[in-house]
Amino acid sequence: MAYAFMQDVPIDVPTYRRIVDGLGSTPPEGLIFHLAVERPEGGLRYIDIWDSEEQFDRFAEERLHPVVHPLLMELIGAEPPEPPRTPLSVIHVWQGESAAQSLPGAS
Repeated sequence: MAYAFMQDVPIDVPTYRRIVDGLGSTPPEGLIFHLAVERPEGGLRYIDIWDSEEQFDRFAEERLHPVVHPLLMELIGAEPPEPPRTPLSVIHVWQGESAAQSLPGAS
């Protein structure tokens, strides 16, 4: 069964781009869909769909946190607590041919 969640993170677009650069171009095993959007009140919102919660947790431990934690130490001098994940019930995923788009303006 797919695992989907929404997560609000207190970072800006330049910080997100640094995280993406640090993760590299190889998609993580189990990722179905990742969307990052700006929130009107500030920060970003992630909406993710994974094959399983275990695959996301493994990705976070092995690839995401080793990039994010040093970056946040550099930027704010601390590792803030992990933002909560809000589980979502997946009804349908419709992905167009151009779904593999990067950030607007990214080279």
